[in-house]
Amino acid sequence: MTDSNANIKELQLQIARYGNEQAFSGLFRLLYDRLLRFCMQYVYSREAAEEIVSDVFVKIWNRRQELMNISNLEVYLFVAVKNHALNYLQQYSSLRIAPIETGLSQLSGPADPEKEMEWKEMRLQLDHEVNKLPDQCRKVFKLIKEEGFKYKDVAVILNISSRTVETQLYRAVRRLNEALSPYLPTKKKPPLLILLSIIPLFF
Repeated sequence: MTDSNANIKELQLQIARYGNEQAFSGLFRLLYDRLLRFCMQYVYSREAAEEIVSDVFVKIWNRRQELMNISNLEVYLFVAVKNHALNYLQQYSSLRIAPIETGLSQLSGPADPEKEMEWKEMRLQLDHEVNKLPDQCRKVFKLIKEEGFKYKDVAVILNISSRTVETQLYRAVRRLNEALSPYLPTKKKPPLLILLSIIPLFF
């Protein structure tokens, strides 16, 4: 169990057993930004996403006595946000909302200042190309690469099979590899291997 998972488990226990408001605030701070980014992949509106995520947290607090029945609260919250976002889209399906670009927060460049501009250009290009991926492909990629979820967790969150998760991630990496080949810093390794080494997989 990672430190993050252990922390969530402890906060979950404090909230469920003791109604600890400080623990609830800690859970909110720990997961809010990640849930917001995820929600915006569905509704494309920050205001709507903020309302959806906040509503999910309110419902969690109101039903805090039931939290100990949830085996993986982190995955549960992502699923809840997804379901609320889908309900929102169904309710406001006639509205046309322009997508908002979001960044890949975990991509880091080299320490060499001379390479900084080169890596900055590649990060921007990667960001752009990720947002051009097909919908499910993009969601799978971001949940694994940005949020660090395992395949099985992504399968639960998106209600798809682990095999589909694997296939969609492969398609995403292949497309990004093709798009980013001109920006990659070396030709010593095949571009796909370079991209995978830049953005490590989480199993």
